[in-house]
Amino acid sequence: MTDPTHLIHVPELSDVAEYAYAAMVVPPARLVYTAGACPLDAQGRTVAPGDPAAQARQVMANLETALAAAGARLGDVVKTTVYVASTHRADLVAAWEVVRDAFGDHDPPSTLLGVAVLGYPDQLVEVEAVAAVRGAS
Repeated sequence: MTDPTHLIHVPELSDVAEYAYAAMVVPPARLVYTAGACPLDAQGRTVAPGDPAAQARQVMANLETALAAAGARLGDVVKTTVYVASTHRADLVAAWEVVRDAFGDHDPPSTLLGVAVLGYPDQLVEVEAVAAVRGAS
């Protein structure tokens, strides 16, 4: 079976971005949409208040768990949106580096946003994803 996900790197666009500029899903594939993964531990507590990188590590672990429950993995992700509750670019970069590193060589298109506030007390990072998985549900 071939991978239903094709990441598109566009040579005419800057290579400064650390992700593909587009992704294509080839049928037959099923799409998996995740809610925003949050930096919560198993007891529902926000981990690492004030530390965007540590929160991003928890977020990515939680994202992997959610994807696995749907029969997907990080390598199946075709798009992410990364939210960081900060006006400081350094905080956005710290969270992004953790997210990027979690994907390894797989570099799906991503949007990184600085936002005013997220839903849980002390929450700084949230990541939502769309994945494509070969085969039936």
